[in-house]
Amino acid sequence: MRVLINAVHSKSGGGVTYLRNMLPLLRAEGLDLHVVVQADQEDMAREVCGTLPLHILPLRSKLVTVLLQEQIALPILAARLKARVVFSPANYGPLLGVRSVLLLRNAFEVDSLEKRWSKRAYWRAVRLLTWACFKTCRRAIIVSAHACRAFLDGFGLADDPRISVVHHGVGTAFHPPADDGVRVRHRLLAVSDLYVQKNFETLLRAVARLKPDFPDLSLHIAGRALDPAYAQGLRDLCHDLKLDGAVTFLGGQPPARVAALYREAQVFVFPSLVETFGNPLVEAMASGIPIVCTKAAAMPEILGDAGILVQPRDVDSMADAIARLLGDPALWRVTADKGLDRAKAFSWKKNARLTAAILREAGEA
Repeated sequence: MRVLINAVHSKSGGGVTYLRNMLPLLRAEGLDLHVVVQADQEDMAREVCGTLPLHILPLRSKLVTVLLQEQIALPILAARLKARVVFSPANYGPLLGVRSVLLLRNAFEVDSLEKRWSKRAYWRAVRLLTWACFKTCRRAIIVSAHACRAFLDGFGLADDPRISVVHHGVGTAFHPPADDGVRVRHRLLAVSDLYVQKNFETLLRAVARLKPDFPDLSLHIAGRALDPAYAQGLRDLCHDLKLDGAVTFLGGQPPARVAALYREAQVFVFPSLVETFGNPLVEAMASGIPIVCTKAAAMPEILGDAGILVQPRDVDSMADAIARLLGDPALWRVTADKGLDRAKAFSWKKNARLTAAILREAGEA
């Protein structure tokens, strides 16, 4: 069955990770895949798509992409290719003329965290467009039970038989070091692009609280500054907290380097307030690094008992949890081992098998 992958919104982070892992596995499931991207994604797409047929749309503004290319050019392309299904792994898809399957992974709760009217307007537009795309799709995949419940509640639905919960997986590049002795003493790691919902200000304050007891404590943050105003606020906070030499903003890093960062650090911290899944949690678990994570959104569902959960925005509890892992080798080992065991539940192969079945159902409907 021929499937057109609508990847025009998969430009960074989890969207690219999803394509990189899922495309070869969906192909192995016997699907005939074609991928459509915009011109600015071509280098990324050629790297992740391999020999899959690639269709390049001209680069336009975001508004033109959503309203014209996705709603007009993409259905025309699907008809020309005789694609049975269009699979859109980033919330939005064609409204008419195709059998559409969506992957829903937006966290609409971000709207409640934003004080900037421009950002609130953006998230409300995202919500409206996602709802329109969902209303016309054949099937929808959502990345966690939490995200499913939040989506249904947000739109006043008790249930919808078109939705299936399918967890993301974790790649084989994420594994423990051959010897945990190579980990850098007292180094913390956080992996995420910089957005307001990521709550890095709480982590920075926790690091400042810990500095007197751990003078050599350091924090590496791997992620792009996709919200420049928020990222600058974090740098200003580092300066105010006298953490300029202790915190390193690494920016976006290639996958191989991110995998190495997990193996180098001693504790992974995930302070986010809103997540529909949280890929870095699974990557960290598979890398054998113990985790401190906020007890919010999908994080308890993904982490289980394989880390230390703390209340969101609670600087003292976050600092205390980090200190316990840094100061107690036995607790460190137990927590790391629980994470390794928990990571086995998350498989891209299982994800691809379930996704392929959903795509076939949509194509046969």
